[in-house]
Amino acid sequence: MWSGSWVAERLGVSLVGDEGLQELLGLALRRNPKRAHLLVSNVLGKHVPQQPLVVWRAGHDLGLRVRDLLGADECRRAVVLGYAETATGLGHSVADGIGLAPYLHSTRRPVEGVATAGGFEESHSHATSHLLLPEDPDLLGGPGPLVLVDDEFSTGNTVLNTIRDLHARYPRERYVVVALVDMRSAADMGRLDAFAEEIGARVDLVAMASGTVRLPDGVLEKGQALVAAHQQAPPDAGVTPVTAGAGAPRHTRVDLEWPAGVPDGGRHGFTPEHRTALEAALPGMAARISDALRSVPAGRDTGGTRRVLVLGNEELMYAPLRLAAALQQNTHAGTAHDAPAETVCAQARTEVYYSTTTRSPVLAVDDPGYAIRTRLVFPAHDDPADGPGERYAYNVAGAGFDAVVAVVDSTADTDRLHAPDGLLAQLAAHTGHVVLAVVPSYVPALPGHAPDHHAPEGPERPSMLPQPLRGPDFSSYAPEEVGWLLQDLSEVELEAPTEEREEAIQSGGAHYAESLPVEYQPDEQYQQLFEAALTASAARIARAVGTVTDTVLAERTPRPVLVSLARAGTPVGVLMRRWAQHRHGLDLPHYAVSIVRGRGIDANALRWLAENHDPADVVFVDGWTGKGAITRELAEALRDFPGFDPEIAVLADPGGCVRTYGTREDFLIPSACLNSTVSGLISRTVLRADLVGPDDFHGAKFYRELAGSDVSGHFLDTVAARFDEVMPAVDADVKELLSADRTPTWEGWGAVERISEEYGIHDVNLVKPGVGETTRVLLRRVPWKILAGRGAGADLDHVRLLAEQRGVPVEEVDELPYSCVGLIHPKYTRGATGADGRAVAK
Repeated sequence: MWSGSWVAERLGVSLVGDEGLQELLGLALRRNPKRAHLLVSNVLGKHVPQQPLVVWRAGHDLGLRVRDLLGADECRRAVVLGYAETATGLGHSVADGIGLAPYLHSTRRPVEGVATAGGFEESHSHATSHLLLPEDPDLLGGPGPLVLVDDEFSTGNTVLNTIRDLHARYPRERYVVVALVDMRSAADMGRLDAFAEEIGARVDLVAMASGTVRLPDGVLEKGQALVAAHQQAPPDAGVTPVTAGAGAPRHTRVDLEWPAGVPDGGRHGFTPEHRTALEAALPGMAARISDALRSVPAGRDTGGTRRVLVLGNEELMYAPLRLAAALQQNTHAGTAHDAPAETVCAQARTEVYYSTTTRSPVLAVDDPGYAIRTRLVFPAHDDPADGPGERYAYNVAGAGFDAVVAVVDSTADTDRLHAPDGLLAQLAAHTGHVVLAVVPSYVPALPGHAPDHHAPEGPERPSMLPQPLRGPDFSSYAPEEVGWLLQDLSEVELEAPTEEREEAIQSGGAHYAESLPVEYQPDEQYQQLFEAALTASAARIARAVGTVTDTVLAERTPRPVLVSLARAGTPVGVLMRRWAQHRHGLDLPHYAVSIVRGRGIDANALRWLAENHDPADVVFVDGWTGKGAITRELAEALRDFPGFDPEIAVLADPGGCVRTYGTREDFLIPSACLNSTVSGLISRTVLRADLVGPDDFHGAKFYRELAGSDVSGHFLDTVAARFDEVMPAVDADVKELLSADRTPTWEGWGAVERISEEYGIHDVNLVKPGVGETTRVLLRRVPWKILAGRGAGADLDHVRLLAEQRGVPVEEVDELPYSCVGLIHPKYTRGATGADGRAVAK
């Protein structure tokens, strides 16, 4: 029976394509606002246990086809890049088939001390942020072909976004996209050629099979209803746990004697030399696993044949795969590496299977026509960057395995792995014996293979960094209010029309930080709205300022050094400094630094801070969180700078991204209504290679000519005037917060992913949640539409006015976790106009 028939019969979904496509793919269901069905591969080794040589050969044979396509000379110059987590093992196997190319896979696990060579977002995924952490900083910089490997090529959004990002950093002439299945719709077929022409490079596609998924009308709603109905029942209903004897050990640990110097995978790069060393060690490691399994009896229902599963762990797919294949071969001495799988293990009557755990939540239905029949649920045990959460092992329970060999890396060998509800205990409940094999987590021998300007200053190199800029020479703030760790670019022409900037940013031709938008100057009506908003919200802001400041003083340090993220964080930093001085008599230092999404924080500013203050006292300050992109950016950037605490203190945290905040309500902070005229007349920050050298701070402009419109001091004074009246409320808020569970929920990020999919944007960077971010969209970008929470009141008056002035529709929606969300269309083309003459997206 086809493992997609259950879904097909109930939803009317069908696969159409190459012969044998249904043998490669099954169907399952998941809760997803864009696509309820899930294609489940039978040869990937992720969700469905499969013979390891079948899994390895699927990738290896694709690699052979790439080698034939490129030729030997180009293969020697090529680099293979696989996607975390699903395709890490597949990409590695493709590299095996090519034979001459080094391999790197993206990762969702930051590694302390290892510099980031790039990153990108996978907007449709449940866990989106990918990092590239090669040990060799020049690995991606060569001119040879880049081979990108994913399990499925459907819309192509993730792969094309990756190429666009990497091409801007490391341009090259040729790319090859490799996938098990090419499932593009007819509408998506032409995108690859158009994209290649756009970037001026050749892009080839190699796939094992191709086809499409036919979806009837209403399939999304029907799929969501099916998921909701079947989630009422326990996913493992009908599976009887195995009961171990009294006093029986929960698992056996085996020492693999992993070869020294060989990485556990491609997280930091894996060379052909590494492959040679691993293959020489595999027979011995497989023999040690066999010894640990020797006492495992065959199951009663398997005719005397033992069934053994080798279970990898999320991104750790290749090492378990090769161990499983070696174990499969080791039970039949003398079997050739490429022998038919059915002849392997014949003498020992042992069947070896392979799969891995995953962070992807999928509905389980115990039916032979459904691809995911059972699932085990357990806590994450590798200290993931996105915090604790659930992980899953599919089709393990009830599959009749006599033993499971769980392979993890040493980073994942934690207390949570061994906990009563951890993976090992879950496995022990469903098999007779569990063997734990731990592969040492590889960390580059020389951490911080970053350029010199990313590393902290050593004592042997005297600092060449300038002192902070201060008002009135730079900004309209008083000199004691803030020191700007920036360079003055006031005399440089950096402004560009909004439409021109948008087109350049979205085409990959320029980063948003390389230019500035033309400063928006409000008309009288808008200025009146600002004044009304300030009057109405001053006490509310004062309360949030007091709450976040007193939380910092109580939890972080009694003498904080406030470092605001320019520019939205700077008014908040000034207000926090004023609160500390007014209520506690503290004269806190306050600086403003630049942080740029995709480029990181100003490393020279951090050096200056480390030279002049204790990094442990530094508290980073921002205005609000949207989806949390800057929160993640800061945490990643500070891995190269030990001693600094990456936790941001914010006035408002509607995205649920931080622990230190004044409020989690999404309300209008009037400083978001304007640009420089409420931020000390300072522009947003600029990072451009021809303007910012290795010993320079990032840059910004001081708009002295706008002094007549400046309300920066007025905003601060109006809020500070309400400090005394809100102190009792602040005391109550802080007391409650200090005893509350403030673990970040990242609710905002989930909402952004949902909105990105529902509106067909497929890029979370173009979804700007919250009042502040929506205002920025209307002031600086080319907005497509505004989503407003149904019934939102005066907090959105200025948003509605700006939208009306720019001809942008405002759509009221239900169940929005923010007051509003601004959407930027991902395909904006300057010069195209609609019937009303306004610019439109194409």
